[in-house]
Amino acid sequence: MIVRSASVIALILASACRGSSEARGAGRGDSSPQPPAPSTQPDSRPAIVFLGTSLTAGYGLGDPALAYPALIQAKLDSAGRRFRVVNAGLSGESSAGALDRIEWLLSRDRVAVLVVETGANDGLRGQNPDSVRARIQSILDRARRTDPPPRLVIAGMEAIPNLGPEYVRRFRSIYPALAKANDAALIPFLLQGVAGVDSLNQEDGIHPTARGQRIVAENVWRVLERVTR
Repeated sequence: MIVRSASVIALILASACRGSSEARGAGRGDSSPQPPAPSTQPDSRPAIVFLGTSLTAGYGLGDPALAYPALIQAKLDSAGRRFRVVNAGLSGESSAGALDRIEWLLSRDRVAVLVVETGANDGLRGQNPDSVRARIQSILDRARRTDPPPRLVIAGMEAIPNLGPEYVRRFRSIYPALAKANDAALIPFLLQGVAGVDSLNQEDGIHPTARGQRIVAENVWRVLERVTR
């Protein structure tokens, strides 16, 4: 399900252009004011990190600004919530891969909220639901050891029906059980209203279109709006 996720160049080019303009102006004795240099100060806002798969990375959209984390940033800005969204979606990743990455993600940012969207690829591969749950629990355990610990949000996923009703039931139960055990907010199903709707998914029938991503963003915002108050 989850197959694939410049301003530095622009800054360099802008600086080069401005530098050559100033040099030419100096030769002509031009004393007109120059525009201020772009700010290079790091963004000090606390981060909301979306640890996820290609659903989060925005696979197939061609522009990360169309993926739901970027849409959540716009909603936060409109609501006056001073947070910075970090899209840490990685296409093709399983819960084991997410567990491998969590240490680095938590160490590089001041993480205020951690949104965990993982497990869909495990479900596609028929991985044991108990093992998937244990790996996600390890991710949450590592997050709680951070000082201060981030608020936790878990995005629920569903298994494909052809794995059988018992597997689907066990897989679905992973997410509410983890949310309850870890006092985490739960997005009941990330793809609610999008999964299975042809017009809202790309040709693979799995990854949302830009329109589908807007619905996913609403699913996430219903929970995150409360978490970020």
